[in-house]
This record gives sequence, structure tokens and C-alpha cells, in this order.
Amino acid sequence: MRLVFAGTPEVAVPSLDALLDSGHDVVAVVTRPDAPAGRGRRVTASPVADRAERAGVEVLKPATPRAPDFLARLGDLAPDCCPVVAYGALVPPAALEMPRHGWVNLHFSLLPAWRGAAPVQHAILHGDDITGASTFRLEPGMDTGPVFGTLTETVRPTDTSGDLLDRLAGAGAGLLVATLDGIESGQVTAVPQSSEGVSLAPKLRTEDARVGWAKPARHVDRLVRACTPAPGAWTTLRAERVGLGPVQPAGADALAPGELRVEKARVLVGCGDGRAVQLGEVRPPGKRPMRADAWARGVRDLDGSRFD
Repeated sequence: MRLVFAGTPEVAVPSLDALLDSGHDVVAVVTRPDAPAGRGRRVTASPVADRAERAGVEVLKPATPRAPDFLARLGDLAPDCCPVVAYGALVPPAALEMPRHGWVNLHFSLLPAWRGAAPVQHAILHGDDITGASTFRLEPGMDTGPVFGTLTETVRPTDTSGDLLDRLAGAGAGLLVATLDGIESGQVTAVPQSSEGVSLAPKLRTEDARVGWAKPARHVDRLVRACTPAPGAWTTLRAERVGLGPVQPAGADALAPGELRVEKARVLVGCGDGRAVQLGEVRPPGKRPMRADAWARGVRDLDGSRFD
């Protein structure tokens, strides 16, 4: 089939690679416009745009997929199907109707669970043991279209959202190609989603990533892992923001919520259920990430102080 692939971040690149290696013809890629990225905030092309350009594939970067010139070009390309992975913009009905096989989205949850922008983060945050990926026909609703296929993936006890998303991106690329193969052959049909088990996964904002030390230790552990690498978990110490990498539950301890105990090779923090977590990586304000024990050696009177 003639394909126009839509995607933007690094997590979409495995799917683009798989489609380029498949029997389908990727005639163009649609991605978000160049944007500031990295520590220097330099204007940079998206990972998908960079990969497509290296492969010699036409790249379209509309400010909005509603733009008349984009819709005209999409019509000229005459795709049979438009696979989508984390494109980052709503596709208007005028574009949805163009390909004869529609737009097929790879979403990183077992729909109808975790519809929305952050399914992997919410799966970790809410303590799911199993998650997965789904391919479905895109329609105007938020991840509501009928499902072509699914795969499952175990959520490991130490998974960050980055770890889990990497695995799902790799496995999901194979699911996406298999779905398109089945659509072309007529062997795959879409099945409406169940009306039961619907849950929503809105994007986690910076304020959502602040650790509340009055919560149980297991909640703190899940929150930090869910927010790694983005938006990045954080807390405050003496009115200064401190970034946190994944923590490790450390058992029961006589520490008040947020209270720190500095030991020779570890730093503990009390949580609301009478248990503690051991800090892993700490990002002090204006500095690079470092091990918690190294950070503690450089902070005066840290033992017995409390995160705000």
C-alpha cells in the first residue's frame, strides 16, 4: 500500500523504520514543525523528520493538519492508508476521509484503558501489572476508534515510563506492520471498543510531578518512575527545587514524611505510611544529576532536615 506516515518523537522512529523495511511504500511523512530542543533550546527537526530525510522520504511539517496546502498535498499523494504514532496534533475529518483505508493509530495501551496523551505514565502511576499496545482506526474522538490488534507487555517493578515505552515502541512497530498487512489482504477487521474499562491518561504536567511525601512509599516510587524521564519528578528543599530520579522502597523506618536520614552510602526519606524510600539520582538546582550520597556530602546539615 501507499502510505503517508504521521509521527514526531523518538518513540515513533521504530515504527517508521519497520514500515520502510516492509513491503509497503512510504511516500511521505507528516510531522510537527521544527521546535526548540535540548539544553541549548536550538530549533531542531523532530526525530521522525530526521529519519525520513535520511531515508530520502518527503517530509511535510504543517503548522496544523487543517492547513489547505497540507490537505491539497495529501490529496495529491493519494495514500491508501496513513499509519500514525504519536503525531501530536488532531487530524481533521477532511484528512481522515482521504485514504481508502483511513488512518491507523498505534497507541501504547490496551484500549479502552488509558485513552489520551500519557498512557504509559498512567499505567505505571496506577500500579498496572500488564499493559500493551493497540492499533485502531483513527476517528474524531479521543482514541475511541475500533481496534485492529493488540499486544501485551508486563510492567516490571523498576520500569520507568522511558523503559516501558522503549519496549512498547519496538514491539508496537511489528504490530503496526502486521495490522497494515492484514488490512491490505482483507484478513484483519476492526472491532469496536468495549464501553467498559474506559480510563483516561491526560498529559502529566510539571506540577503533577511534584512528590507528596505524605503519600505511601509505593505511591512515591510509582510517581517518580512514571515521571522519568519526563516531566521529571521533583521536590523542594529549603525553598529550592530538587529533581529526583527513581527511588527504591527501603522498608519501615521512624522518619516523618519528607524527613531525610543521611547514612554512609545512602539517603532515606520518610513517607506517609511509616515507610521510607532510598533516593537514587538527585538533580540539584543548576547542576547535573548525581548520586544521592554524593549530593548529601555537599549539603550542610542535611541529616534530619525535611523536603518541603
